[in-house]
Order: sequence, then C-alpha cells, then structure tokens
Amino acid sequence: MANSRSALKRVRKTKKETARNRVLKTRVKLLRKEVASAVEAGDAKKAQEAYNQFASAADKAAKKGTFHKNTANRLKSRVAAMLVKAA
Repeated sequence: MANSRSALKRVRKTKKETARNRVLKTRVKLLRKEVASAVEAGDAKKAQEAYNQFASAADKAAKKGTFHKNTANRLKSRVAAMLVKAA
C-alpha cells in the first residue's frame, strides 16, 4: 500500500487512466470487428462506414495517449487493406 500522499494520488490517477484506456481500447477493438464482419458479409457501404468510425476511434485513442500514433496508423492500415482486398 502507498505511504506518501503523492503515491496515494498516483494510485487514484492510475485507476482513472486505466478505466479511460480500457474504454478506448475496447471501442477500437469492437469497431475493428464490425468492419471485419461487414467485409465478410460483402456489404461495401457498411464496411466503409464502419471503417470511418474505426479510424476516428483509433485516432482519438492515439491523441489521448492510449495508443502510440504509429500503432493507430498501423491498425488503420491493416483494416484499410482488408477493405481493399474484399472490394
């Protein structure tokens, strides 16, 4: 258990940050799965809309520091390649 006041504050901050990061990561994962399912179903319009939402969520997660910006770009690139392959 933390002993100093600053350590107690870090514990509180870490809880908040972890909760925020979990929300952002989960959103990105779910949206990526949505794109994949739309691609498998062959619905190009729905896949493109889902990709736009996914890219936005990935960028927001990178902006908040949940993902490194290169990680977000890599994820977007891989999903975009999935869209191109399916089209």
